[in-house]
Amino acid sequence: MLGNTIIGNVDLASVAIWAFWVFFAGLIFYIQRENMREGYPMRDDSDQVPANESLFPLPAPKTFHLRNDRGTVTVPSLAFEEANLRTDLAIAPSSKATGSPWIPTGDPMVDGVGPAAWAPRRDIPELDAHGHAKIQPMSTLPDFRISFGNDPRGMPVVGGDNKVAGVVVDIWVDVPEQLIRYLEVELTGGGRRLVQMTMCRVHSNRIRVRALYAHNWDGIPTIKGTDQVTLLEEEKIMAYIAGGTLYATERRTENVLP
Repeated sequence: MLGNTIIGNVDLASVAIWAFWVFFAGLIFYIQRENMREGYPMRDDSDQVPANESLFPLPAPKTFHLRNDRGTVTVPSLAFEEANLRTDLAIAPSSKATGSPWIPTGDPMVDGVGPAAWAPRRDIPELDAHGHAKIQPMSTLPDFRISFGNDPRGMPVVGGDNKVAGVVVDIWVDVPEQLIRYLEVELTGGGRRLVQMTMCRVHSNRIRVRALYAHNWDGIPTIKGTDQVTLLEEEKIMAYIAGGTLYATERRTENVLP
């Protein structure tokens, strides 16, 4: 009959907006739980596994099959976290109170703690979509060249003390991204080291790495290969050099008054 409706007095706009809010709340819940797959279960300062401190429960374990025949990873998993947990940290708590800062007890740049801390990533190179190592030396890439700015190869490298540490002999690039990731430096005392480009400043006649002093260069972690760098090696190199911003000399750790 004329005037009869199926939905009666239901406000479709109100139903739509409430359906959206229910969907949005469910999406937040899902994303937050998925974000808890790595780094969980959490640990307290005494290295014990505490009760879950989040408002959200841990997600059910899920197994991921890695590409390029690199096995599987199941997370969240206490066994996975323990297998990737660093237990040789040379640090001590400054107080018994939970959340108090931890103080390095040795050489923090070598021990990898504080600002020089690194995570135990897999000791394999990162691959591109075709299964090739992403980061490679430019000397092995005939199609790559410096298209803009100064070519750092052949330039001397100086540290925060303005002492020459070595000479740039090669550039390591991220092939798919077409970006310079590392400079390979031949040290004056012998040996080669990689230095992340983000810690380098290219001048007209030199490369400056303010984070390091003359006595720090030999301590930069080395790599096993000659044409590829692993995720773990990258982690240690970047942590060591960046950590020098605070730890390269004891003077940098002292209080500075304006």
